[in-house]
Amino acid sequence: MAHASDAPFSPEANDGVALRLEAARGAEGFFRAAPDAHGRWWLVEPAGRAMFLRGVHGVRHAAPDADPEEADAAVLGNARAAAARAPLDPAARLRAWGFNAVGLGGDGAGRDDGLAFLACADFVRAAPPIAMHGARLPDVFAPDWPRRAEAHALALCAPLADERQLLGWVTDDVAGWAQPAPSRPARPTLLQICLSLEPTFAAYHAAWEFTLALHGGQLAAVARAWGEPLANKEIVREHTRAERALASRGYLRDHARWTGEFARRYFATTAHALRAAAPHHLVLGCRTAGPVGEAVRAAALAPAVDVALVDWRELPAPARGDPVIADGVCWADEEFFRAPAGARGPALTAVERMLRRGRGALERMARHPAVAGYVWRQWLDEPGEQPPFARGLVHRNGAGAREHTELLAAFHGRAEAARRAVRPAAPATITAVPPVFSAASALPATT
Repeated sequence: MAHASDAPFSPEANDGVALRLEAARGAEGFFRAAPDAHGRWWLVEPAGRAMFLRGVHGVRHAAPDADPEEADAAVLGNARAAAARAPLDPAARLRAWGFNAVGLGGDGAGRDDGLAFLACADFVRAAPPIAMHGARLPDVFAPDWPRRAEAHALALCAPLADERQLLGWVTDDVAGWAQPAPSRPARPTLLQICLSLEPTFAAYHAAWEFTLALHGGQLAAVARAWGEPLANKEIVREHTRAERALASRGYLRDHARWTGEFARRYFATTAHALRAAAPHHLVLGCRTAGPVGEAVRAAALAPAVDVALVDWRELPAPARGDPVIADGVCWADEEFFRAPAGARGPALTAVERMLRRGRGALERMARHPAVAGYVWRQWLDEPGEQPPFARGLVHRNGAGAREHTELLAAFHGRAEAARRAVRPAAPATITAVPPVFSAASALPATT
């Protein structure tokens, strides 16, 4: 039987979006990614319609403390019977708020209701894990890592190999790359961590070989380059155990090179394994716990990754203009509700600042040519979070977080139209687009 996606593509049937399907990534009849005639990237549904992804991580059937009497009437309706059922029906809420996809970390809610969904291959389980000081990655230098990755992907992906609502595979959920972060106190980073592993890890030997090769094979030369008194290799391990971070300019230069090599091996191997096991689905790279820096982003590009899942604070996309999905979107953060220094004129409340800046960030994201969609950070508030500065779309008592959902629903109603209205001057200049995560630019200095 012919599938709907086999029909000739018509811009008129696709709200005027003329996709360049010759440049599409993915398999026909499944979710794909394609640029349009103006260089804007879109996700393409199996039936051929262009879409802007709007998803949420952690979707669950019911909140831990759900009380049907307190659930939001806008979604549940006024009838008590409907209110009693709706907290158990997240798909109805997602649709009412304008979402079209389910992210990672939930209990499967929404998958059987026609919504697109992401799946995680969890490759960190395919090899001895490097898990310390913020790192959470497989040992990609293990001799049997490629074989393990292929076997793991085949076992995990086979049941979903022909699932058309599956948008794509994420290699790992909240992978930890242990990169330097100027916004927090220094902690051991990936190269230091690998140099401090037990000798049973292949990454330990690879890290020392890599580091010594950069400095003529001499530990004394490494010590001079890093500005550290390294009498022996054990000194690095002692620093790591004490959580004393190596952070000199010389060390960070070598660390960036090591991260690039690690990331290239990680993304190339996981992509190969996924394409062998799930050839119809997009490869989305890994979900991270926050910004990871240029060395990791540069490796998460085609051909290894079809559409990169990128922390939204690290947009815009890489220089090649590859498509991305903005991940972890949420404005319940101090960066969004903090009062600007030297503010003049009538003061806004913290909630007003948060929502105004959030709205501005969403609008810039919709206009960004490389951003094919986004995923909200979490479905449910974390324990201890207090509205209106909680990060979930559903509160612990089961009520919808209207401070977020009303703004999001309004944005969703116009997101694709706003995106179609953008006419980028040239796709090659994509990196000139202002970063999405720029709270200050969304709020005039006079407020």
